[in-house]
Amino acid sequence: MDQITNPAPGFQRNPDKVITIEPFAGTVTVRAGDTVIASSTRAKVLSEPPYPAVFYIPFADIDFGKLAGTEHSTHCPYKGDASYWSVLPAGETGQNAMWAYEHPFDEMAEIRNHGAFYASKVTIEAKPD
Repeated sequence: MDQITNPAPGFQRNPDKVITIEPFAGTVTVRAGDTVIASSTRAKVLSEPPYPAVFYIPFADIDFGKLAGTEHSTHCPYKGDASYWSVLPAGETGQNAMWAYEHPFDEMAEIRNHGAFYASKVTIEAKPD
């Protein structure tokens, strides 16, 4: 790894914490009803036990025309500050349905310029190759 200039305070406090990021061999498609919001063969799977694994999709494979940025944000001591977008075709259910770490801590640089979606707000379909 390159020299760490923006270290995650969570890993400094809890060096035994394990978060893995691996490429997903297949296609991940995100839909709101019948509307495709994202489709990618370049998605990454982030695993952070005890939480369920999450797909991170490159921004280039997300249709931002179907999203609207929101003022909502959250902070993770391992990943950084998350920005949120609402999925417009999902209506009220789609509020803050996608998040991204646009400036993640160095240890999570692999998810920069990738978005993740709440499975409770949209349909996420993963088809392995």
